[in-house]
Amino acid sequence: MPSPTPNPTPTSAPPAHRPGLALLVIAAAQLMVVLDGTITNIALPSIQNDLDVSAANLAWIVNSYALAFGGLLLLGGRAGDLFGRRRMFRAGIAVFTLASLLGGVASGEEVLIASRILQGVGAAIAAPTALSLIATNFPEGAPRNKAMGVYAAMAGLGSTVGLLLGGVLTDYLDWRWVFFVNIPIGLAILAGTRVLADTEADRRPGRLDVPGAITGTGGLLALVHAITRGGEHGWTDALTLGSLAAAAVLLAVFLVLQSRTENPMLPLRLFRDRSRSGAYATMLFMGSGMFATFYFLTLYMQQILGYSPVRTGFAYLSFSIGMAIAATLGSKLIARHSPRSIAGPGLLVAALGMLWLSLLEPGSPYATHLAPAMLLTGLGLGSGFVPMTLGAVSGVRPEDTGIASALLNTAQQVGGALGLAVLTTVSAAAANDRLDDAAGAFHQAVASADPALGAQAAEALTHGYTAAFAVAAALFAAGLVVTWTAVRTPGRAAASRPAD
Repeated sequence: MPSPTPNPTPTSAPPAHRPGLALLVIAAAQLMVVLDGTITNIALPSIQNDLDVSAANLAWIVNSYALAFGGLLLLGGRAGDLFGRRRMFRAGIAVFTLASLLGGVASGEEVLIASRILQGVGAAIAAPTALSLIATNFPEGAPRNKAMGVYAAMAGLGSTVGLLLGGVLTDYLDWRWVFFVNIPIGLAILAGTRVLADTEADRRPGRLDVPGAITGTGGLLALVHAITRGGEHGWTDALTLGSLAAAAVLLAVFLVLQSRTENPMLPLRLFRDRSRSGAYATMLFMGSGMFATFYFLTLYMQQILGYSPVRTGFAYLSFSIGMAIAATLGSKLIARHSPRSIAGPGLLVAALGMLWLSLLEPGSPYATHLAPAMLLTGLGLGSGFVPMTLGAVSGVRPEDTGIASALLNTAQQVGGALGLAVLTTVSAAAANDRLDDAAGAFHQAVASADPALGAQAAEALTHGYTAAFAVAAALFAAGLVVTWTAVRTPGRAAASRPAD
């Protein structure tokens, strides 16, 4: 959200003539692209059985989307600035909708993962332009703050809505409907884009930084692959070391390119503001813990507790309720309190919720353990989304609005991908310490109806999941430290300095 300047840009688009409908279109798009990061989590066991997906590749059904989404968000944000935000918003929704159709008809894991990558590409174009369109459709002050609060709530709630919807669709229809459901929603959003305000003058001169997109996204992909493979094959494995080396080279080249390119995908000047950098770093930690939490909780409830997909989805209601309450209160409190005074205590609460989850056992009750722990975690995370969203896009140059908003989503998605890669490694190592190839032993026990082996495998897997939850608590604690030491009040900070 650009801060007030002595000479406001004359190229700002006029406010939307139907702001309520404009906000509905933007919020629906944000909800759709965010919930798709988690809607497949509930369907993972069904997908694995139907398509015979290996345990090693199962996490890639989640991570492929997160990597494409996070890795190309900066390019998508810049494309909106260069070619028109409404035009690119439409293009992103169209690509996302087509990819959802391909995912729904996938006949194997290769096609499914490819469709997830394409979904991520569409989301990377649509999400940052959606946030930028708030700036061009709603005037600064109460209208924009309200719109931003709704957008931030969708960013937080989308993940849990995806889990609930995924359970219902998988149980009562088929796992393919977690993809098909996006088609009518995407078409409705495309029809509604006519109410969004945008102007030719809103475009900026320049060109896309394709080399930056290739090196940046490639570096992240190599890093996640190295972490994942290292946990499976050891850190001295040749391919693991090669992936780490490739990640280091590609990311180093990316930074060099960004510092020397005339139109960089990621203007490094955005990091000069300490508060904005703190908001990005905090969102990275929030995403890393949250995405992995959904993944492991879903496996725990369906594999260890024997929940059906729909029961698993409804079990997440406690998390959704906590997220909704906190996001609503946060959007109201942000006008009177500093971001760190809202997000800081929230991250502490989230860390405590994760520590509670780290005490799970194979037979832990839902009502007295799972539900309150998830409620606590949801309350904590929901408190952080609104202040971090406002902090990340405050005080930026008008031409950098798309990039600044894209970087926030990048932090969340890349954090989720890296967090899932790290925590699956931690979980597998902890489980295999208790029982060799714990995941394989569990599936063997189910196939052979061996209760003794099943109980042993369930205990080992639960130990692995709880180890991951303990590390996730540490990630939230790290986010708390960053928030408290770096994030300031956006309004005060922006008012005291020119836009970066």
